[in-house]
Amino acid sequence: MIRRFIAIPIIIWALGFVIFAASLPQPAALSQTDAIVVPTGSGGRIQRGLEVLQLGAAEKLLVTGVDPAVQPDEFEAEYEVPVRIMDCCVTLGFSALDTRGNARETAQWMEEREYTSLRLVTADWHMRRAEAELADQLPDNITILRDAVRSEVSLSTLFVEYHKFLAVTALKALG
Repeated sequence: MIRRFIAIPIIIWALGFVIFAASLPQPAALSQTDAIVVPTGSGGRIQRGLEVLQLGAAEKLLVTGVDPAVQPDEFEAEYEVPVRIMDCCVTLGFSALDTRGNARETAQWMEEREYTSLRLVTADWHMRRAEAELADQLPDNITILRDAVRSEVSLSTLFVEYHKFLAVTALKALG
């Protein structure tokens, strides 16, 4: 009896991890949203955000969690952003330190602009937690389009991210 009591949660946890790792979110097709939001982090995110911005998928791009030491002209040069795009359409957010902070910074930015839809561009392994944190901060009327950047993620990163996602999900359920 005790073995079953212990074994069932372990089996559920293990199956959950397998499903989490085997079914990572995918890139989204080009479609229109009010904004694009890119939390800083692993490679390819900012490039993808800039790409869909320049293809006309949104009016504005927020890069959230930028190091305060980064100057806009440095960002512009690093990512080869045309000056006209940088001036009109790219906002660098400097207040976030983590995924929850990215969500808070994004919610404030979206509210200031009265946007009702966004394309979230982040790594495939990070997407579920980033979306959960974002959905927790945004009003229910805001649509989130997931646009995952494919990555070569390690098993250890997936393992850690799975547990962070479980923690966010549990906290949301509790309260």
